[in-house]
Amino acid sequence: MWVILAFLSALFAGITAVLAKCGIKRTDSGVATAIRTVVVLGFSWLMVLISGSAATISSLSSKTWVFLVLSGLATGASWLCYFRALKVGDVNKVVPIDKLSTVLTILLSFIFLGEKITLLKGIAIPLIGLGTYLMIEKKATRQNKSSNKSWFIFAVLSAVFASLTSILGKIGIDGVESNLGTAIRTGVVLIMAWFIVLIEGKMPLVSKLPKNELGFILLSGFSTGASWLCYYKALQDGLASVVVPIDKLSILVSIGFSAVVFHERLSKKSGVGLLLIVAGTLLMII
Repeated sequence: MWVILAFLSALFAGITAVLAKCGIKRTDSGVATAIRTVVVLGFSWLMVLISGSAATISSLSSKTWVFLVLSGLATGASWLCYFRALKVGDVNKVVPIDKLSTVLTILLSFIFLGEKITLLKGIAIPLIGLGTYLMIEKKATRQNKSSNKSWFIFAVLSAVFASLTSILGKIGIDGVESNLGTAIRTGVVLIMAWFIVLIEGKMPLVSKLPKNELGFILLSGFSTGASWLCYYKALQDGLASVVVPIDKLSILVSIGFSAVVFHERLSKKSGVGLLLIVAGTLLMII
């Protein structure tokens, strides 16, 4: 069941990237992130109420609270970087870099969680790295230096924080009902996102959002909420080194939709890179 949930997480995560891209054409990415988080938080706590796990919140240990909060902060940082990268870069270039968090998570799982790196995973890591390089090389030659540096840096930071999120979340939800853990983490992300909007003086932009983009932002929030609930339930019941790679197959969904919606096309080199990333991901699952 946790494998099925991991695949559902990938499906919803892939749809999220495209919906979010549609919602930040004219909207500030930080404001969009803050609004999306409101939807995800409501979705998360609804599931907590349905599952009846709210009653266990008083029994959470200090260690659990610390790691859930840290995981939430890492998630917030990853989101802010990811959607900033999506705003200035193409979906089919930003998403592959974000998926490098798979490699980082495998290494961190080995170091902090004691999960073994098998021969197949050892082969998969360079495949994903090479595949990512092939997918971003063409973009680097087409964009000017400052623009390229901007989306690339934000995408890399998104991957780093996402990998930290997985490890901290795995530790934080040990013995905690997954829906409750997700809801608490989302609350941290919400506070962080709106705090940044406030200190950057972007609150007036909230009332000026284009209605059509607001709709896509809200839909991306629902999609994210569904992805999170599936992901952290799978993470709680399964191995982080397996759940994370499956979740990263969302790249196929994102790139497929980006081709249809944004007419973004892959070069032959990028296509080979995508195949390498998928092959490396499947090896990790095995």
